[in-house]
Formats: sequence, C-alpha cells, structure tokens
Amino acid sequence: MLEAVIYDFGGVFIASPFAAVRRIAAERGIADEVLTGIVFGSYDEDTDHPWHRAERGELDIMSAGTAIAALADEQGHDIDLFTMLRTLGGDGTVNEAMVASVRRARASGARTAMLTNNVAEGRDLWRGLLPVDELFDVVVDSSAVGMRKPNPLVYQHTLGALGVTEPGRAAFLDDYPGNIVAASALGIIGILVDEDPAPAIEHLDALLA
Repeated sequence: MLEAVIYDFGGVFIASPFAAVRRIAAERGIADEVLTGIVFGSYDEDTDHPWHRAERGELDIMSAGTAIAALADEQGHDIDLFTMLRTLGGDGTVNEAMVASVRRARASGARTAMLTNNVAEGRDLWRGLLPVDELFDVVVDSSAVGMRKPNPLVYQHTLGALGVTEPGRAAFLDDYPGNIVAASALGIIGILVDEDPAPAIEHLDALLA
C-alpha cells in the first residue's frame, strides 16, 4: 500500500522541456543530444554545469545564461537561453488528468509531494499554474533546498518530509528516465511519464487501488 506519491512538475503537469529542446534542435539542424548537453548538461548526473548550479540555487539565471552561451559558442552554436526558456514549458497548459490523479491519490489516503528541479526565478511562474498548497503536502524545489535530481539526497529529503520510512511505500512520477533510475535505486517505485501520460496515470491508479 502506498503511503506517498511524489510528482515532478515539467513533463508531468505541463509539456516536457526535453521535448521542446528536441524540437528546437531539429529546427536548427543540431543533434538533440548536443543541444540538450549545452543547455542542460548531462541530466543523468548532478554536476557543475551552469544549469545544474542554477537549479541548486547557486547561480542566478542571468549568469547561467551567459555561461551556457559561452559553452554553445565553444561548440560553434549561437544559443540564447532566455529565448529558449520561453518555449520550454510549451504554452503552459496544465494536464488536468494528472491533477485529477493527485486528487485521487490524496483521497486514497496517500500523502503527496512535488519534487522539481527548477531555477529560483521560475518559482512564481510554475507555482502559479497549479493550486500547489491544495494538491501537495510537501513541495521540494531544488533551488530552495540546494539539491537537485538525480542526487539521492534530494529523494531522501523528500521522503523524510513526507514521513515515509520505507521507500517502497512511495511512488515517483517523472518524465526523465535518469531521475526514475535514481529513485528506483533507493527503492522508490518509479513511474516514467511519456508524452501520453495516460499509461503512467493508470499504473499509479493500480498501485493505489
């Protein structure tokens, strides 16, 4: 029986930023792994890439943008992070089926958490898209706690805030495979959310039944 459900934000409640980068890469004729590496760094790791530092609250977004532009220039590309950021969340439309999933999880007696890698400057924006305080018992924003996925410490921090002592009694939904792998390594039940979130929602519903 699940005691808690942990949700990512981007790619779960709104469009995936990774899908947006793949689209931009195709438009520019750049390999998507190259553009993703320039903008986000290796997302399977927690490194000192400028975006990772911004997500940990160590670097403001302007400084991160300048550093990312320099990385792009070194590889022969002209990248304006701020132009890209305007498109990374799609049109900001919220997946109401996923919101309903949170409500069902809470109705079943599970505690709920938001665990998101985000920059401090985007906090008001993403919080404005959801009734955060109504949906989640715990909110863990990487830029506020100084830790980001896939660092195991941020998952452990979230479990502790939820009062979960057995990781196997928590499920975690995320759109990035590396984040699911990291959670699963701790014993958390990982559920990958694809562009069609219906299978992930059905999986969670089955666990909650």
